[in-house]
Amino acid sequence: MNNEPLPAPKHVRFVELSAKALRALADGDLAGGSAEAGVALDEHFVGDRARWIFGYRADQLAKDPSAAPWIARAAVSEPDGAVVGDAGFHGPPDESGVVQIGYTVVPGYRRQGYARAMVTALLARAAAEPGVRTVRAVIRSDNEASLATIAGFGFTRVGEQGNERDGIEIIFEIPAEARQGE
Repeated sequence: MNNEPLPAPKHVRFVELSAKALRALADGDLAGGSAEAGVALDEHFVGDRARWIFGYRADQLAKDPSAAPWIARAAVSEPDGAVVGDAGFHGPPDESGVVQIGYTVVPGYRRQGYARAMVTALLARAAAEPGVRTVRAVIRSDNEASLATIAGFGFTRVGEQGNERDGIEIIFEIPAEARQGE
């Protein structure tokens, strides 16, 4: 039997990525994005997929600045202050009170509990908002790490969808209040 203590759960705080920070990252300007965010971002934030996502989020904010509290945050490990990824919602709650979470862990910090910490924080944020009734996670069917991450949170598989970029994605949901107080 292994008597080693379990590692302490990770904790993260979120730092908003403003429209200017998002645009800088979308343009590949890591120094400018870091300066705008006020934290030292990793090269991961200007990789091809990140640049596409951050460009999309910058355009989203240009169309609807009121979405800013919901999207695109750098995830900073506490208490050490390392930027370990990004997380947020795909936008404010829709007319049915549904928000969709999204998160990415910087490769050097994967498999250390940071994705779980990000999901925990996102669920707490959603539960604290009166307009949110349901939290959705949409995960590629071959993304075993994310599927394992959400497995312990009580999400229910409600369907699947496909698209050219990501292939088959599984749709999961959980009532927002189910995770309140964690």
